[in-house]
Amino acid sequence: MVKSCLILCFFALLVIQARSDLADDQEHAQHPRLQTSRDFEALDEELDTRFWHDKAQSILADKLAGHRKLNDNRAKNVILFLGDGMSVHTITATRAFMGDSNKQVFFEKFPYLGLSKTYAVNERTPDSANTATAYLTGVKANYGTIGVNAQVQRGDCGTNSSSHVQSIGQWAQEAGKWAGVVTTARVTHASPAGVYAHVAERNWEHDGEIISSKCSPDVNTDIARQLVEWPVGQELRVIMGGGRSYFRDQSQHDETGVSGLRTDGRDLISDWREIKKQQGAEGKYVWSLKGLKETDLSKTDYLLGLFDTSHLPYHGDRRRTHYEDAEPSLSDMTEAAIKMLSKNEEGYFLFVESGRIDMAHHATKAKKALEDTEEFAAAVELARKMTDEEDTLIVVTSDHSHTMSINGYPYRRQNILSLAPNLADDELPFTVLSYANGPGFADTYSTKDGRIDLSHADTTSAEFEFQATVPLSSETHGAEDVGVFASGPFEHLFTGNYEQSSIPAMMAYAANIGPFAKDKINEE
Repeated sequence: MVKSCLILCFFALLVIQARSDLADDQEHAQHPRLQTSRDFEALDEELDTRFWHDKAQSILADKLAGHRKLNDNRAKNVILFLGDGMSVHTITATRAFMGDSNKQVFFEKFPYLGLSKTYAVNERTPDSANTATAYLTGVKANYGTIGVNAQVQRGDCGTNSSSHVQSIGQWAQEAGKWAGVVTTARVTHASPAGVYAHVAERNWEHDGEIISSKCSPDVNTDIARQLVEWPVGQELRVIMGGGRSYFRDQSQHDETGVSGLRTDGRDLISDWREIKKQQGAEGKYVWSLKGLKETDLSKTDYLLGLFDTSHLPYHGDRRRTHYEDAEPSLSDMTEAAIKMLSKNEEGYFLFVESGRIDMAHHATKAKKALEDTEEFAAAVELARKMTDEEDTLIVVTSDHSHTMSINGYPYRRQNILSLAPNLADDELPFTVLSYANGPGFADTYSTKDGRIDLSHADTTSAEFEFQATVPLSSETHGAEDVGVFASGPFEHLFTGNYEQSSIPAMMAYAANIGPFAKDKINEE
């Protein structure tokens, strides 16, 4: 009996030891001890305990000072910056892209930060159409729809005005403020369209798309026409971005000789000019950076700038292809818009979108996404320097995230676009940045050879498609919450976790406009 117990105890000890060894192995695998990078040199101050305590003291002092005197001035001006597809991972990766993880993207210095929930009424993972409806009108909508409530399904051919929802741009106009739109995408694209349009299908940017959907362009007004003909779009003082081809007929050519896309014979740019003339206003149309720079904004009542046939180039591509002298950057357009809108003594609402962060992620071209995010931050910094925190609220957010993640165990100041320092179990390298899905699968796996060896690949190239787990021609959006950063009057409202549709309510309350003006809110 005793012998049997000893044998059982012995085997039990073996099992315990085996489990312990397995746990140790798992622990080492989960938290590997990597060889220190020869390129890494610690900053002397970071080795000192006092440095970190002093840094924490400084941050704490700033927060306490902010809470002692909340900025509850009424916002004369509101600027909403939208980084399309700018996930929290994108912001973090941009810090490293700028040189070191201890850096801050400019708007991360804003005193208040929150998280917004981005889901659509009918989809967990949203798109830029339903999210634009949420953060511009205060109403959540169905995937693919713009400026309408969730009674409208995507592609409905016969929607009526009873389902339309008003944007903060309209609330601003009704309060005597001016409003404007700036984007690096087409001005008829989903995000900017949320300021002025009401459609059941985000792709209805010109009449041909409506016909392709087997709907009538007589019953459904395309987005370009709404921008030129409908009240909110017609009264936008500043419209800058891309999309010239969506305003002209196929039989017409633009300033660079490119044919339009419309099928109705219209030249909406000429129509816009004629409308301004009939209003007795000075309406200026420009199509190049040169034209923008030569425009006397002090003598201009309305500004329409369409700088490309479709989307504007990626910011990095402007430098690589020498387009910086031909088309304006986001910062160029932001500066002109603020100068133009600041002429109104009643104030303004300005929507500024970096639209191509999203498109770079869809292509799994991470470098381009980070370059555009860096330029986006520069535009925010410019706007903050041009305005006063006492009377101008600036809110920075994203419509949705993407599936890019930062993985492996890269060294502190290692190039974020490079390969992880540790190899995978198959003894092959992998990229620090990777996507859950997308065209980058072609750089990940080969049906003939298995996982692809990237040892000699130039992962720092702007055209490199970063590794992706699932093959898709276009990478998908993500569904997690996105950041909201605020600076200016009532900035403190933007803390916490809330519905994306709460953002325009808080902005409108700060500006005392629309259905969320102070006299319309029950504060009991």
